[in-house]
Amino acid sequence: MDEMGSASGGPRVGTPLYQLKAEFFKTLGHPVRIRVLELLSEREHAVAEMLPEVGVEPASLSQQLAVLRRANLVVTRREGSHVYYRLTHPQTVELLRVARGILSGVLEGQAEILADLRAARPGG
Repeated sequence: MDEMGSASGGPRVGTPLYQLKAEFFKTLGHPVRIRVLELLSEREHAVAEMLPEVGVEPASLSQQLAVLRRANLVVTRREGSHVYYRLTHPQTVELLRVARGILSGVLEGQAEILADLRAARPGG
């Protein structure tokens, strides 16, 4: 999904861009979806390959893949009885990298605060 798309796959005329962005981030707001996108950042995967990596039941993975398909974040191809998924937009890899960097910075800041608290004298 691009900045003008919606979770249902199509643009909605007149919807503010900030709202579309919020819907986009809601689509990303599930751990299984993030893990799937991380796996697909490496290479195309068959559904069976992803199952042990995401640690959910096949029905749950299928449901999350459907959300990503509707949002146009992944596309499929069939080869025999296997369905393969890949990222629709290469920029998704960059988005995940930036998110990791932001999260690392936040956690480093929290670790510094925790260290300061532990080093502080009682009542000080």
